[in-house]
Amino acid sequence: MKYTSVIEIELPREKVIALFDNQDNLKKWQEGLESFEHLSGEPGTVGAKSIIKYKMGKRNIEMTETILKKELPNDYHFLFEAKGVWNEVKNSFSEINPNQTKWTIENDFRGKGMMAVMMFLMPSMFKKQTMKFMISFKDFAEKS
Repeated sequence: MKYTSVIEIELPREKVIALFDNQDNLKKWQEGLESFEHLSGEPGTVGAKSIIKYKMGKRNIEMTETILKKELPNDYHFLFEAKGVWNEVKNSFSEINPNQTKWTIENDFRGKGMMAVMMFLMPSMFKKQTMKFMISFKDFAEKS
């Protein structure tokens, strides 16, 4: 399942990137984030891997994050893998004007078993979750 989400942030692109690329900020805008632990590679560089743990409702979710591409200020791509799920996330940041940034996320979700069924039956659930994180980051960034 592939989809694209877009949001405009009322900040210069450099400020958006600085906030987005700071691991210490993750808990400030990612609801349910329990921990972020570096595993291998140089942190913040292509090839680096980390374990991310979330608590969403009664579910505990653990996923591996791999940085695929980091060409800031334009692109920052990740691969997230969890049990039954593979998700490539392509973040792109573009200047609307000196004080506004457009953040675009292209998601490529693939799932096995129950996750594949959920993607087929409820694709809007995945799109809503992506937008929820984007709005949360926008709110955090604009208040910083």
